[in-house]
Order: sequence, then C-alpha cells, then structure tokens
Amino acid sequence: MNHLLIRLITALAFSFFGLNAHSVDSENLPDIKAGIVSIKVIEPARNVGYTVGDILTRNVQLTIKKPYVLIDESLPIIGYERRYKGQLIGIDLSALSHTKKAINDKMQHDISLSYQVFTNNVVAKHGSLPQEYVRLINTESKGKEIVKYRIPSWDFAISPLSIFGGVKVEGDMTGFRGPLLLDSTPARTRLNVLIAIFGSSLICLLYMLGKHAWLPRMGGPFAKSYRLIRKQPHTAEGLQNAVSSVHFALNTTAGNSVFGGSLNLFLEKKPAFKVIKSELDQFFVISRQVFFDQNASNKVKFQQDEKVILQWLAQFSRNCRDCERGLIPDTKSLDNLAVSNLPASKVKA
Repeated sequence: MNHLLIRLITALAFSFFGLNAHSVDSENLPDIKAGIVSIKVIEPARNVGYTVGDILTRNVQLTIKKPYVLIDESLPIIGYERRYKGQLIGIDLSALSHTKKAINDKMQHDISLSYQVFTNNVVAKHGSLPQEYVRLINTESKGKEIVKYRIPSWDFAISPLSIFGGVKVEGDMTGFRGPLLLDSTPARTRLNVLIAIFGSSLICLLYMLGKHAWLPRMGGPFAKSYRLIRKQPHTAEGLQNAVSSVHFALNTTAGNSVFGGSLNLFLEKKPAFKVIKSELDQFFVISRQVFFDQNASNKVKFQQDEKVILQWLAQFSRNCRDCERGLIPDTKSLDNLAVSNLPASKVKA
C-alpha cells in the first residue's frame, strides 16, 4: 500500500513540474525566423467593463510556411494557472478549439482561446490575457530544429463588483460606455401639443383675418364687399360703389331686398347680425345721404368727409363678414370712426 502511494505522489510531482517545464522550455527556445509565420488576431469587442466570472474570447489565426510544422502539444493547456512575478494573475484558459487546413505550401491554424476572469478588486484594475508560446519543428532539418513563436498578450480593465468611493461619470468618457440617454417622450408630447395649439391658432387667425376664400364660409358676400371697399378711391363715386356693395351683400345674404324698414325681418332670418343692429341702422342713414341727399351745400360738406365714411364702411363690412362666418364682431372698432363726427344733417334719418 505504501509503495503504491509513493508511486502516485511521484507521478503527480512529475506532472506538475512537467507543466511548468512546458512553459519554461518554450520560452527558452530560439525564435522562429521572420516571414515564416504570419498572425491575425481578433480580440474581444471591448477592453473595459469586465468583472469576475466574465469570459473573454480571442481568435488567433496562424499561417505557417513549410517545412515548419506546429507542434499541437505546445498549445496552451486548459485550466493551467498562470503567474506573474510569482503571483496568480486570476485569468485562466477555460476553453480551446483548434482547426487547421493546408493552403498550397502553408498550413493555416485557427485557434480560439477563451479566458475566464477569477479576480476582483474594490477599484478597477489592469488585466491581461497572457502571451502564449507555441513550438514549431523544421521537418527538413537533420537535427529536427525546434523553435518558438510568441502570441502577444492583450490588455484590458477589470471592474469591481461594487463601487468604492465617489464616482464622476463625466470623467469616464470611454467610447464603450455609450451616451447617457434621456427619455424624450414627455418633451415630445408637450411639443406635439404645442404644435397642435399653434396650428389651430394660426388657422383661427387666418379664418378671422383672412381676406381670401381659403376655408369654408370665407368667400361670403360681405367678405367680397370688404375687399371691394378697401380698394375704393376717396371720391363720391368710390363712396357710392362702397355703399352699393354693402347693399348687394345684404340682399344676397337675405335672399331678397333689404331696406331700413325691413331690417327687423332680416335680423329674424339672420340672427347672427343682431349684435350689430345699431351699425345696420347707421348704414341705412349713410345710404340715404349718399344716394338721395341732393342739397348742394350739404354735398360740399359731404365731400370733405368721404375718407372717414369709407373707413367706417370698411370696418362695418368687416364686422358683417365676421357675422356671416359665425364669429363675434368687434363692435367697439367703430367708436373711433363714429359717423357722429360728420355734420349732424348727415346722420339723421
């Protein structure tokens, strides 16, 4: 029994020292000549943000020219714990896959190395996927020349599982973190509401102030009368054209001729105009003065006030336009253009 135990201990010892000898022997071999081996390495996508338990995979492609051949046994050993200055580095090879194919006078080796992190710290620390040495043999040399080739190391950062001390995010501007995104949904909702309100207000403003038939009920008789009056010259003929246009608009709206005596019938048919009844009465007074007052002395005085009366008629037709559109007219707008400023004979029925 004791003899069997001694043999087992001896085998384990040889095995342990053999693993270390594998690494030491490979490092002590001469390097292969340049141009014999070409390498292509695909490293992990990022080099920060790894924590204990994470796996990092690097893919190595070695292309070796003949007569040199890779010694498969020299590939890294899964589970072998590597040390740096006598201390375990806490990064172990957890998986390895190896395929190869011949390409003319070369042999291509595709090697996938997966390393797992087994270390942690209270702050971010440096980590490194270790450099690996592989051995190659010259099959044409008489002494079976053996050389080494070094697969370079790759540095990265290991993050702590918990934060220690104060952290300023603005101080960490690594591209792998990505931008800090804010939820713009509330702002977009408010913006859409404000745009809708602005659009509705703009349409209402155009509807109230528009002079052209852009929307339904904008091309009514009084809208046309308002546009015509604004273009009339300050002459007796212009004044008569303005009054005639208002009469035409009244008749078109009522569907029959409207006079001062039939105004109440018009208002019963079109109640929207009741709010400007006093202005309608005033209009018929002006109409009689324009078409039926032939007194020469009054006519001379009247010519001096044509501009004022045309301004009053323009505002009056605008108020009528608001009524036909279903809007509330500004009845105070005629206060500064009161016809009472004209000679008294011109405002009496």
